[in-house]
Amino acid sequence: MSDAGTVAGAPRRPASARRRRFVPPQHGAWAMLAVPYLAGVITAGFRWPHLPLLGAWLAGYLLSYYVFQAVKSRRPRRYRDQMLGYGGVAAPLLLILVIACPPVLWYAPAYAALFAVNAWYAWRRQERALLNDLASVAQSCLMVFVVATVAGTPPSAVTAAFTLCAAYFLGTVLYVKTMIRERGNRAYLRWSIGYHAVACAVAAYLSPWAGALFAAFLLRAALLPGRGLSPKQVGVTEIVGSVLLLGCVALI
Repeated sequence: MSDAGTVAGAPRRPASARRRRFVPPQHGAWAMLAVPYLAGVITAGFRWPHLPLLGAWLAGYLLSYYVFQAVKSRRPRRYRDQMLGYGGVAAPLLLILVIACPPVLWYAPAYAALFAVNAWYAWRRQERALLNDLASVAQSCLMVFVVATVAGTPPSAVTAAFTLCAAYFLGTVLYVKTMIRERGNRAYLRWSIGYHAVACAVAAYLSPWAGALFAAFLLRAALLPGRGLSPKQVGVTEIVGSVLLLGCVALI
């Protein structure tokens, strides 16, 4: 046919639409992927196997997202290209990592169990359930210890970094729910404020800088719900919080 924009009589899909098929609309997930990894590298030091670890970590997340979409929809063929593509990237990187640092396999059972929790909620189409969110936070923050293992650093050296990451992201789950899905739920708001008060005390014990930052998170949890912030504005505040958290980790 003379029309370059069609194939066999059907319009070609725009390049942007094809890209969107392979990019999840989960913008908040990127902070949960990047911050614990970077916190681990900052605390434990960088080694070359951290590069395939990062690649496998990111590709593994993208693979899991489309696996859960396939489970949720009961139509795995719809996501075949994404699963094959990201699986093809993650598998060789993971193999390189395991060859370079076999002890990372000790974390496999924990990740498998947490993955099973996510898959169960995807099957039930309840991905926004609190327990499902907590399982995702656990997967994310466990990466601090994985990074330390790759660096040959004992877990005790990164425990503070792990604690701050876990405290921050658990608080973020509660805070974001009070801003969007549980907006106006007074019980949820009380739980969020109470949690942030405890997290602030723990952070202050670890570092005065962390204590000051978590005091700001406590004020955020108490004062911002009900202020009419858009999801985009909520997301921007979380990006700032993530950057400041990494700064605190570097100062420990």
